[in-house]
Formats: sequence, structure tokens, C-alpha cells
Amino acid sequence: MKFRKSLILMLAFAIVFVMAACSKNNNNNGDASSPASASPTSASSASAEPSPSDSASPSDSGGLDHSETLKLSVFSTTANYAGPQIGWFAKAIKDKFNIELDIVASNLSGGDTKIAAMMASGDLGDIVIWGDDKNNYPNAIKGGLLLDLTKDGLLDTYGKDIFAKYPKAIEKAKISFGDGNSVWGIGNNVASNPSGPSEGKDMTWGPDLRWDLYQKVGAPDINSPQDYLPVLKKMQELEPKNAQGKKTYAFSLWSDWDGNYKMTLAKQFANMYGYDEIVDTALYTKADEEKYYDFLSDDSWYMKSLKLYFDANQMGLVDPDSITQKFDDVQAKYKEGRLLFSWFPWQGAANYNTAENIAAGKAFMTVPFKEEVMYSTGFNVYGGNGIISIGAKAKDPKRIMEFINWMYTPEGAMLSAGGGTAVPNGPKGLTWDIGADGKPFVTDFGQNAYKDQQNTKVPEEFGGGDYYYGSNQMNFSFVIPAEVNPETNEPYDHNLWESQLKLNPNPIESEWRAKYGALTAKEYFVKNNKIAVAPQGFTGKAPLTMDKSLEQKNKLIGTVIQQYSWKLVFAKNEDHFNKLKKEMLDKVNGLGFEEVKAFSVKKAEELYEARKSVK
Repeated sequence: MKFRKSLILMLAFAIVFVMAACSKNNNNNGDASSPASASPTSASSASAEPSPSDSASPSDSGGLDHSETLKLSVFSTTANYAGPQIGWFAKAIKDKFNIELDIVASNLSGGDTKIAAMMASGDLGDIVIWGDDKNNYPNAIKGGLLLDLTKDGLLDTYGKDIFAKYPKAIEKAKISFGDGNSVWGIGNNVASNPSGPSEGKDMTWGPDLRWDLYQKVGAPDINSPQDYLPVLKKMQELEPKNAQGKKTYAFSLWSDWDGNYKMTLAKQFANMYGYDEIVDTALYTKADEEKYYDFLSDDSWYMKSLKLYFDANQMGLVDPDSITQKFDDVQAKYKEGRLLFSWFPWQGAANYNTAENIAAGKAFMTVPFKEEVMYSTGFNVYGGNGIISIGAKAKDPKRIMEFINWMYTPEGAMLSAGGGTAVPNGPKGLTWDIGADGKPFVTDFGQNAYKDQQNTKVPEEFGGGDYYYGSNQMNFSFVIPAEVNPETNEPYDHNLWESQLKLNPNPIESEWRAKYGALTAKEYFVKNNKIAVAPQGFTGKAPLTMDKSLEQKNKLIGTVIQQYSWKLVFAKNEDHFNKLKKEMLDKVNGLGFEEVKAFSVKKAEELYEARKSVK
């Protein structure tokens, strides 16, 4: 027993040095402030009975007794909210399973230190959500902190829908971390179709600009990311302050997504050239080719982005609060109309494009550059690297497994599938319904809720509160939203429903569609061959991992890169920029960056092998 506790403590202290998952591209979308109370409002546009309990249960749940309320602790390394789950999602799972959730979010309370403390305690709670399958997740398995879902037929009996629809996700879980037998967790964003881009109406990245100001400066063609700077400067000169008299900027950065390896917001333009990082390595790889580059090289869009932000700062385009502020602070600035550029459609447009602003002719819209070739995540039949697990000391694992299984079914997915650019659909009969033709459509209430989540009040019979905080706050996407629902033959994501795409657009959307010859940003990139789809495969082997010595070197290198990246952006002048750049490269090379690169090449080769499994 003493040995077991010592092992857990050793693992916990090791975790302090590991990057906490912050779900950047695992979709860190949302505010971390406490939910405000809300008064009920009418759902006059709803046309069906509201109670989720009327829906069919998952297949053969084993006749579990739901008479006693089951209160579950959810430890999520990706959540941007902590506390009891409230609102419409809470009402739905209470009605169906008599379950209540309380969310513990390491993002909001200590990051790595919180994860280490939870692991040292020997109890991670009832449900555990990992932002990726690196370090923390395998260490939790080794420490005996997670439940084997194959134990006592748990997955066989209460996870039948997952087994039937997504068997390869189970296969990957067993091979990668279960020695071919055990299942310690199930991947996120799983799909049943193996090919094509998996994004919704919008891509993961933009770039998006304040469309109204872009038009006023003549809507010039933009060839490369650097070409945005003079355009953004003119836009800033047109609107130097917002309606409240606060100064506007093109770029407002935040550091709480950085982890310990690199500056997160310096990788977005690489994604817009069809490349993405291999997490915690030295390489960026092309989505659809066996090509990669060292991300500290002069050819890298990581380094080019640091120089672009430096140039922008010299022009007065970078928010001086960037060094100290958090993600939530930036969200607020988009809402206030203080920012002119957005990397993500779910950020700028989602916060600024209110009915009031659109009526005034103001909005964020995608403005692609000519060289852009958008990185696209393909459908993944094996599931993503985000993981949902059951804690080893969980209360009533059978009912928890039943609940998790339901989240992977059409009913659960239609309620909660979302993340990134896909706002969750919410309750049937309130935000959406099924028409006489058997197809889903968004209600009038839903149209408002999706556009202005935090200011839309949900009727008490559906859970009350505002729409945003009523969403599933675990911040885990079980089924990829673009997956086709077999019950409607339309995607789960309401943005992709035929009825929604054919709605009369507002004047700004009409103008955008006329200019780019497409109904959506995704359609533009696909039609113009400006998209690079990354096949999401699996080698059928356990993943390569660094040995402890190299892992420690890599951690130190990552810390240097992150610290110097911020210094480079805010360098006093070009000479200072070049001096800092040389210092950074000298330090990381002295710490063993060449060894990290050699391992990174092996990880790239592993990735290429995995891709062949779905080609």
C-alpha cells in the first residue's frame, strides 16, 4: 500500500512539468466566469414536448435503477467552467439518468499543479477528461487511478452503442494503452466515415476581419499574412476607438493556452498553409504530404509569425495587455468591438456578430489570403487524442458507463455535439425540431440562442439560465459534429442542415457569398482546392514516447522557446529582435534540440504510417 502511494506521489510530481491540456484546438471555446442567474423566457417557437426523458434509452442498458440521484465529480483538464452543471444540459441528463455533474477544471485552478495534486490524492473523481493522451493520461493508468472499462463486462453491457458504431475507437484504446486487452478511456470527436474534411460550416481557422471596415478601406487583395498589416492599420485609423472610447487593436494575444512548449498563437498561420504541429516535438507536418519542417527554422511559420507580430507591434497594432491578459479578457474585447482581426471564426464572429451589430452593418467575416491552403482535420474512425475515462474510485460505474455511451448515440449527439465552430444544438423542441419532411430545422428561439448564447435566457421547463452556461461544460466533443446522423441523414451540426444553409442571409452574408462564390467558408476552401485534409489513422501499435532524459530536455527547451517567443514579439526594435532570436536558438541548441529533432522525425514517420491505414 505504501509503495502504491509512493508511486502515485512520484507520478504526480513528474506531472508538474508536463503541459496541461488547454484545448486550443481541442476547442477552448468559452468564458470561465461564473454563470449568471437568468429569468425564464417564452419558447413560443418550440413545437414539441420538452422533456428529454421522452426519448428512447440507449440500447439495452441492463435495466439499471435510476431512482436514486447520482452526483458525479467530473475532473476535466479542458473545461473552462468549474462548479455544478446547470441549465438545459443539466435538466436533460437529470431527466434521463437522474445524474448531476460537478465540474473540477484544472485550467481554472492551478493547471499542472492541480493535476499533480489530484493524482497525488489517489482520486481523480468519477469522470476524468484528458485534453490529450500524452503524459498525464498514461501516468494515471500506471498509477492505478483509472477504471478498466472492460472490467466485469462494463463496456460490453453498458457501452454497446460505442462498440456497435465506433469499434475502431475501442481497438485503438486497447492497443495504444491497454496491452491489447484493457480500455482506460475512449477518444473524442469519433466518426464512422473515414474520409473528407470534418469541419462544419466554418473551418477551424480564418482569418477573419471586421468586414465593414475592410470594405471601407477598399477590400484590397491579400496575398500572404504579412499583407494584412497595412490593411489592418488603415482599418484601425478608420476606427481608432470603440463606442465606449477604448482603443482598438488588430491583434490581442493571450498566454493561458501556451502550456510549456511554445506560444500557441504563433502557430495559426502555419495551419493556414496546411501544416500542423506534432505536439511537444520540433516539427510541423503537412496535412496531405510527407513533408515537415523544423519549426524554429527560418522557413517556419512559427518564426515568421513571431516576426509578423513584432512588426505589428511596431505599428501599434498589438494590444499591450497581451502579455498579462487571459483568454476571457480577449473574448470580452471582441464583444466590445475593440479588435479587428480574428484567427478563429468561433471567436471574433461568435462574440461580435450580434443581431444589433449586424443590423448596423458590422460583422467579422472570413477574408482568406491567396496563398492560403487550409489545414483540415479529417474524420477519425479511431477517435481523437482527447480522452474520457472513469475514475478508479468512481461511484456506480455502470450508470456512468451508460451515460457516457449515450453521449455517443444520435440522441446524445443531437443534444450536445459541438465544440470549435459548432454551437451545441440543445434541446429538441426548444432550439430545434424535426419538420414534416423528417428533416431537422432550427426554431426561432434557436436562431437567437446560437447567435447570442450568453444573452439568451432559457425557459425554466428546459432548465433555465442562459444558453451558453447551460451547454455541456465538460468541454469534450464525443462525436464529431459533422458526422451524419443516421436518423435524419443530415450532420449533427445544425450549421450544416439543408434548412439552415438555405435561410435568407443578412446583407453582410449576401455580400460575402457574392464575392467568394460560396455559401460557407468551408465551401470556398473546398471549391477552390485551398484545403489540405489530414487523414486520421492509426499504426496499430503503441505510440512512440520519449525516454525520461529526453523528455526532461524537451521540457527545458520548450520553456525557453515559450519565454523568448513573447520577448521577440515585444522587442524594442529589429536589432533587439535579432539579438533575442540568436539567444533563443543558442540556448535550445545547447539544451539538446538536435536530439529532440531526431526523435521528432521518428514521430513524423509514425504519423505517415498511421495515415496509410485510412487511405
